[in-house]
Amino acid sequence: MPPPAPHRITDGAEPTVPTVPSRPRREPHRITDGVEPKHVQLRSVLATMAATELLPDSAIPSERELMERFAVSRATVRRAIEALIGDGVLQRVQGKGTFVAPPRVRSHLHLASFTRDMRRRGLSPSTRVVRVEAAAPPDDVARWFGLAPGAPAWRVERVRLAAGEPMAFERGWYSPELLPGLDRHDLAASLHELFAREYSRPVDSAEQSVRAEVADAALAHHLEVRVGDPILAVDRSSRSEGAPLERVLSHYRGDRYELYLSLGDTVPGNPQHHPRGGNHR
Repeated sequence: MPPPAPHRITDGAEPTVPTVPSRPRREPHRITDGVEPKHVQLRSVLATMAATELLPDSAIPSERELMERFAVSRATVRRAIEALIGDGVLQRVQGKGTFVAPPRVRSHLHLASFTRDMRRRGLSPSTRVVRVEAAAPPDDVARWFGLAPGAPAWRVERVRLAAGEPMAFERGWYSPELLPGLDRHDLAASLHELFAREYSRPVDSAEQSVRAEVADAALAHHLEVRVGDPILAVDRSSRSEGAPLERVLSHYRGDRYELYLSLGDTVPGNPQHHPRGGNHR
């Protein structure tokens, strides 16, 4: 087979080979002395680069390249990068470098299943069932269901995935009275859809709290993160027609998920003003 034809070079210009997958590059932005600190200027430039030039999971230029390109110190470069890592725009991989972080899934606070929520965002949801059993729940959960001490409830643990990526780990307790024979069903699909279809028990109200945690060894394993990584813990209590149906603690990856709540004016005593949003899943 004859060798491929050589690349044609015109006007004496050397061909350029991109070092990372990228969109078309813009002219370098100038970092100047002024009211706005240089690290803040560079932070803005790198954020724009991550959004318009570089693709998710691609490496950003090295510290030395950024120093030379923008005529700034190493301290300025590092401060700008650290700020963007804190914002979730960039992520550092130990021993490999700094990369553009994949976009997070944003979820509005509302009452919807994980499956429906991911489908609405164009992501393919799936579930890996870890555990299904009848067991005695903790005291606070037993009181929630109105169970006698030691009486069993359904315990279900699942890893929820979006587009094949672990998004959340759920530890749930479910009513043995309202959901008899729950272990005989396919629990890899939407449980809320199952409750409505097979038990005529749609989830119609819920209370939920959200807090920040860090991943322990078990969560790190299920979510494919490192021990100590940030985790969003969502504690939900759901009812169907006023009857306690489920208590679920979901741990979401902090680098893949964020909750969004849009608020309107709330005036005490004025029923026409309410915050928009509500319970989530």
